Amino acid sequence: MKRLYRLRTILLAVMLSVLALPIGAIHVFRTFENVLVRETEQELISQAAVLSATWRNLVLEQAREFTDDLPLTPIAPRLSLNDPVAPPRPEAEPAETPPAPNLVRAASLFARIMRETQQITLAGMRLLDERGTVLAGRSETGLSLAHVPEVRQALVGEYASVIRRRISDEPRPSIYSISRGTDVRVFVAMPVLDGETVLGVVYLSRTPVSILKSLFDVRYEVALAMLVMSLLTVLLGLFVSSGIARPIRELLRQIDLLRTGEIRTVQPIARPVTQEMARLSESFVTMSESLAERADYIRRFAGHVSHEFKTPLASMQGALELLTEHLGTMDPEQSRQFLNNLQADTRRMKLLVNRLLELARADAMPPSRSRCRLDTVADSVRSAFRDRGLTVDFDEDCETELPIAQDALEMVLGNLAENSLQHGADRIRLSVSPTPDSIRLAVADNGRGISQANRDKVFTPFFTTRRASGGTGLGLEICRSVLKAHGAGIDLGASTQGATFVLEFRREA
Repeated sequence: MKRLYRLRTILLAVMLSVLALPIGAIHVFRTFENVLVRETEQELISQAAVLSATWRNLVLEQAREFTDDLPLTPIAPRLSLNDPVAPPRPEAEPAETPPAPNLVRAASLFARIMRETQQITLAGMRLLDERGTVLAGRSETGLSLAHVPEVRQALVGEYASVIRRRISDEPRPSIYSISRGTDVRVFVAMPVLDGETVLGVVYLSRTPVSILKSLFDVRYEVALAMLVMSLLTVLLGLFVSSGIARPIRELLRQIDLLRTGEIRTVQPIARPVTQEMARLSESFVTMSESLAERADYIRRFAGHVSHEFKTPLASMQGALELLTEHLGTMDPEQSRQFLNNLQADTRRMKLLVNRLLELARADAMPPSRSRCRLDTVADSVRSAFRDRGLTVDFDEDCETELPIAQDALEMVLGNLAENSLQHGADRIRLSVSPTPDSIRLAVADNGRGISQANRDKVFTPFFTTRRASGGTGLGLEICRSVLKAHGAGIDLGASTQGATFVLEFRREA
């Protein structure tokens, strides 16, 4: 058997999924961190471009050589935290050849420019000559960085950038373990070019802005927000559980009472909360009322059946006992009378059984969306009863199409025609009167009609005024069952002559 989960379990899983959303948000943060790294690289490119242009002009001013027609060589950020992070930058090494004196003099002026720029940008700045020797760069001035990979690439005239692991003396917060952008540093090596000649390298570095560091700085506010979100999630779970689980429990309680016979029908749920629960409650109420109505019908019907069969069975039993005990001494005429009574009772029981089978088939008739033309059915009924002296007339409106299967309507009109014949009618008339919501079909005959005292009893099963002539009192019950299966009804209408039955069919929505 397939395992079913409790609604509470499903709701709990949903709520935990909601709580897991922040984990997804961390991945979003990492993506945003990558954007911050590229923004940092873009800023360093801009700064390096300015410094590179400044140094190139300083150097070329000494040589009195300028190139005005410079090509456009935009540089786009290319770093990504998804790429492997390089180890910390190697230490500077002693230079094999000291820088040229003119460059040292120019670098002293350039160093002041870098320091003032650094106060604003907080970036690490180095100015290297064409051999990778640091011309300006605090304690590393005079040393060589030519062995650093990104510097070596810049010395051949190519822009280079890299993300390196950052060495920090400050303690690393535990929350940084979920971030890759908190302990790295962006390095940019921009060659200073005069045409294809490398005049030097501007080497910059900076730590990108960390979103997690910002969150860590406001960790108490973040914790409070998460606590509020957790409380709201729990309250939301309780509300959903109350809105769905409580009505279901109430419905199950009533169904248990219905099953044990303590109540006859299910009552609507007081506060269904949701539309689906209201519809479910309404469906159970309707179903329980139908079951109760069906049980009452079966109970009454069983009483009628018992009564109808008990009378002929008692008569047959008495006749058989008399024949068994006195057949030898009984007058032949008297014994023939008993035998005739037995045959009459047998025929009536056979007739009852046949009518009960017809009623059972009518009760078990499935709902149908079939339609039929009334004039076609009327012609069929007229042909069936013409030889028995019954004329069937219908108005021109009888071409109306009715929402019922043709064989079902033939059964209904056949039973009504049979009743009309049994009550002395020789003519019935069919007339249609449509309304906005339904189609009414009146079946009127010119027979003896129904007395005022019997009008309320004609639809009672086994009620008949012609029991002695073979009436079973099941014809109208069969008609009602057939019509009910097609969403229609039958009622006794007013008439000044004969009897009139009104069949009402609901129009389809």
